[in-house]
Amino acid sequence: MSSPAKVLDPAFQSVGQRVGTEIWRIENFQPVALPKSEYGKFYMGDSYIVLQTTSGKGGAYLYDIHFWIGKDTSQDEAGTVAIKTVELDAVLGGRAVQHRELQGHESDKFLSYFKPCIVPLEGGVASGFKKPEEEGFETRLYVCRGKRSVRLKQVPFARSSLNHDDVFILDTENKIYQFNGSNSSIQERGKALEVIQFFKEKYHEGTCDVAIVEDGKLDTESDSGEFWVLFGGFAPIGKKVTSDDEVILETTPAKLYSIIEGDVKAVEGELSKSILENNKCYMLDCGSEIFVWVGRVTTVDERKASSQVAEGFVATQNRPKSTRLTKVIQGYETQAFKSKFDSWPAGSTAPGAEEGRGKVAALLKQQGIGMKGMAKGAPVNEEVPPLLEGGGKMEVWRINGSAKTPLPKEDVGKFYSGDCYIILYTYHSGDRKEDYFLCCWIGKDSIEEDRKMAARLANTMSNSLKGRPVQGHILQGKEPPQFIALFQPMVVLKGGLSSGYKKLIAEKGLTDETYTQESIALIRVSGTGIHNSKAVQVDAVATSLDSAECFLLQSGSSVFTWHGNQSTFEHQQLAAKVAELLKPGVSLKHAKEGTESSAFWFALGGKQSYTSNKISQEPIKDPHLFTYSLNKGKFEVEEVYNFSQDDLLTEDIMILDTHAEVFVWVGHSVDSKEKQSAFEVGQKYIDMAVSLENLSPDVPIYKVTEGNEPSFFTVYFSWDSAKATVQGNSFQKKLALLLGIGHSAENQDRSNGSQGGPTQRASALAALSSAFNPSPGKSSSGEDKSNGSSQGGARQRAEALAALSSAFNQSSEIKTSPRPSTAGQGSQRAAAVAALSSVLSAEKQKKSPDASPTQASGTPSESSSLAEPKDENPLSETESSIEASQPNETEGNDSEPKQELEQDENDDGGSGAIFTYEQLKAKSDNPVTGIDFKRREAYLCDEEFRTVLGMTKEEFYKLPKWKQDMQKKKVDLF
Repeated sequence: MSSPAKVLDPAFQSVGQRVGTEIWRIENFQPVALPKSEYGKFYMGDSYIVLQTTSGKGGAYLYDIHFWIGKDTSQDEAGTVAIKTVELDAVLGGRAVQHRELQGHESDKFLSYFKPCIVPLEGGVASGFKKPEEEGFETRLYVCRGKRSVRLKQVPFARSSLNHDDVFILDTENKIYQFNGSNSSIQERGKALEVIQFFKEKYHEGTCDVAIVEDGKLDTESDSGEFWVLFGGFAPIGKKVTSDDEVILETTPAKLYSIIEGDVKAVEGELSKSILENNKCYMLDCGSEIFVWVGRVTTVDERKASSQVAEGFVATQNRPKSTRLTKVIQGYETQAFKSKFDSWPAGSTAPGAEEGRGKVAALLKQQGIGMKGMAKGAPVNEEVPPLLEGGGKMEVWRINGSAKTPLPKEDVGKFYSGDCYIILYTYHSGDRKEDYFLCCWIGKDSIEEDRKMAARLANTMSNSLKGRPVQGHILQGKEPPQFIALFQPMVVLKGGLSSGYKKLIAEKGLTDETYTQESIALIRVSGTGIHNSKAVQVDAVATSLDSAECFLLQSGSSVFTWHGNQSTFEHQQLAAKVAELLKPGVSLKHAKEGTESSAFWFALGGKQSYTSNKISQEPIKDPHLFTYSLNKGKFEVEEVYNFSQDDLLTEDIMILDTHAEVFVWVGHSVDSKEKQSAFEVGQKYIDMAVSLENLSPDVPIYKVTEGNEPSFFTVYFSWDSAKATVQGNSFQKKLALLLGIGHSAENQDRSNGSQGGPTQRASALAALSSAFNPSPGKSSSGEDKSNGSSQGGARQRAEALAALSSAFNQSSEIKTSPRPSTAGQGSQRAAAVAALSSVLSAEKQKKSPDASPTQASGTPSESSSLAEPKDENPLSETESSIEASQPNETEGNDSEPKQELEQDENDDGGSGAIFTYEQLKAKSDNPVTGIDFKRREAYLCDEEFRTVLGMTKEEFYKLPKWKQDMQKKKVDLF
């Protein structure tokens, strides 16, 4: 900046010195630091500044400043918070990305700091704060929107607030209800459960009950009844009405404007980085988001003015409140900004952190403040990354034409740069089932046909293993640690052995430099540990030597090891291993730098000078998670900020870019055709990130499927293996974790209309009684009258019939308990139909249209007993027609919990027969016949079951299916 801020606000002293969040509230037009205990609380009458400090590549600090404006904030205060944001940016060296956040329309990045959500509170500094202890518990209704970042909005506690498209949370004193609109997304339902967990812990001391209410499901147990009673009784809900505040513009083609003395002027021509001048400010209009770009040598006053111009532009254009405003500084542009340009060359680098710190130092020196600790990043120490478990089975094939040729054991670890290879490593991770690491290694001189064939054959192998392997594409020279560690040693040699490579050499008339045991070869040995130590053949000339490394020189029958003065003992050990791999049993001749023999220099074509160059450092890992979309054929990504394992939704494909490798994570519930396009998606991302983020075009790329995540992927998350093994869609997974596996399965069964037994029969009769004998509404408003007698008639009777038929439809029942006898079912069904018939007959006899329905006087169980006929088996015509009209609603999810329930029920094999272990063994001398051979263990008596398998039947059937199979294999019962 050409003109630093004249006054440093005392509230901003020593800011941005550590990774994390810092918050200030505007009080009397001055920023006041907020205590940590108040973080996450935002009062609607106030404005806040939120500084987020993160560590970027190389350890330099990166800054995001958000100014949050509550809906009841005064215009003057809103102006103050914007100005103070610019001043804070000046303190930080003028390189922070600035974001305007309006209440209810916060950016995903802002919300990611306060997971799972923020809950705006009434009041503010000027009007006074409402303290929870000063008022009793107030029942509140919220609408919960957002697939990953939750935007929670309190709405009036009334039935008219509900709709079929959204998810709602009703927070009462003793129970929290989640109402899932029939058209709401699975992902939003899952995120709402995270909010419920947050409410339960924060406002209910972790002790309240949680209930799920499904829109349109009238056949559920008492939770649904309780929910609707709170709204005055059940009645149809209306369609969603979108307010002006909820309008979100679509992203439009970007238009660039220059900002000169408070005016905007359109910039014509192709959007290119070269258009932007460092002494000017620009505005980039993308419809749903407006960026302000600030040149590095602009003044503080110019920067303040640019923000005001952008806000004025939004107002004059009548843009909705959801329009986002983001300000970026030259050299610190976000990926979202850079992606809008047709050309953004990666040649120039961002100004260093030192430049920003120098400007800040000058500013602070005027204020008499030191620079101690200011934004200085700590040096990064090398760490050994997670590697695959050892002791596994290694198989390697070389591509040759349209086939793959297996490598003999003695050649595993040798790679030729003209060839392509497929590597399959099978191993066990802890007590998990077998895991697979399946990679294609692509030599830099290999032909295109071999590369495509390697990918095709590897994909076929992956499919044969049901898509479980972690699948990788690795280019020569970019081998990741987990790959290198599998081969000790790993050697990359010149030339190739495949027919395709040989044909290419012949066609081009090139000399075949393929390594042989008789040729002259110089091999460089480098690395600091098993995760990065490898050997590579280089040109056999003296200039290839390096004092920091070891080399092997093969010349005829002689093999020299050359130790550079700066090489390590580990290098020397690895050199010996490489020599043994290439020429087993060879006798080595040692040559330390400076003591070489004439024969050594002769093999290299004579002694020449060489430089001592340390090998380049491994790429610094900087993980970012993205979702992707295709917008009118253009590949676009959206970052998931402050990501966690919960952001890996089973219905999605995600991209994790660590800058050292790219992972494409594929959820279980992704369409099968989309699953096959994972590498294509990854390559499109790499092509884009090469220009925008300086990503190497040769970066390793992996396809990782849900449930088979390797350690070198999970290291970027706080990984919970329990979450990874839960079955179902996003909502079912979250529900299982919140309420327990059993409860979740039960809830799912109920929502499918599959509850059997007395509880549901009683509940259904109660629903029936409520439908025809509604209780008076809680208020006299027109809205609540919708629950009263005026809503009787054909529509309500139809709803009651639907509820009744769903409740007693047994065709889709999941066997969670022994099936009731046919006589019992007939009795209950007939009783319910009789009750319905009685209500219909009574209504028919009424002559006055104004007559009120009779109030229910008995409990559901009493109704059942009074209406029970003598003949229990026959079904009336009415009941039969109801049952016939109902479709089977069972969802076809082969989830493990359901399998376990079925197995638990039939743990005796279904016949009651008992056999000895010796008879049931797969290799028995006296085998039993006439049993289900897939379930041999079920025919053991309880005592012998515990002796053989080391656990009870109940414990055994709670295990995942694959663990059951492993246990059975161990004792020959598989």
